Amino acid sequence: QVQLVESGGGLVQAGGSLRLSCAASGSINRFNVMGWYRQAPGKQRELVAAIPSRGITNYADSVKGRFAISRDNAKNTVYLQLNSLKPEDTAVYYCNLNNLPNLYWGQGTQVTVSS
Repeated sequence: QVQLVESGGGLVQAGGSLRLSCAASGSINRFNVMGWYRQAPGKQRELVAAIPSRGITNYADSVKGRFAISRDNAKNTVYLQLNSLKPEDTAVYYCNLNNLPNLYWGQGTQVTVSS
């Protein structure tokens, strides 16, 4: 049984910053990929950033240079630093763990950016 617990999120003005955290617990493979997705109202869920336990990070073009993903393997925790936020970043952000052969999702945390 794997659980993902997210924290962070909230309401911020355009240009502001937020930090999201997601802690995974349970039976977790030594090699896995953790990431963040987001879903805005009326839109499909999309990848924001992903980071493997070893390897190269991956970012959506829309967040490159503004967001930074990192992880603490000892704590099985992934972070997403959101800088220079824009109103179009408003969405529910979901933590994701690719723990082959299974995929897990967090409960989601709301990020709202006011103009």
